[in-house]
Amino acid sequence: MMPRKRKTGFGAMLHARCPSCREGHIFSSKKAYQWKGITNMPDACPVCGEDFLREPGFYFGAAYVSYALTIALWVAVLVALMCFDWWGLIKFSFFEDVTLFLTTGITLLLVLLPLIARLSRSIWLHMMTVRQRR
Repeated sequence: MMPRKRKTGFGAMLHARCPSCREGHIFSSKKAYQWKGITNMPDACPVCGEDFLREPGFYFGAAYVSYALTIALWVAVLVALMCFDWWGLIKFSFFEDVTLFLTTGITLLLVLLPLIARLSRSIWLHMMTVRQRR
């Protein structure tokens, strides 16, 4: 049996693991697209007991992280469309093809909304938690 790899802080953040022990799950459900309870979280880590519900309104700060991720998504859509134009796959001009840009961006945003919501909470929790070395 192979030994388990140690999770890095970045890997734990992307996989929505506890910022302290990097083993416990942050969200109650592992499925991001289960609409009922996308952001439901246990009160504490099931492995180490780290408190996930620090204070009322703690996760309002995750909105700033979500905003930054959304901006990054829109920039990525713009860069992808410009690259597709440069490679000759489609014809795209930012000022002439606004509907293509908006349709692509809004569609991707709606599809990725549950992942962005969960990732922003995970990033916020990892930013605000000091890891206890063991």
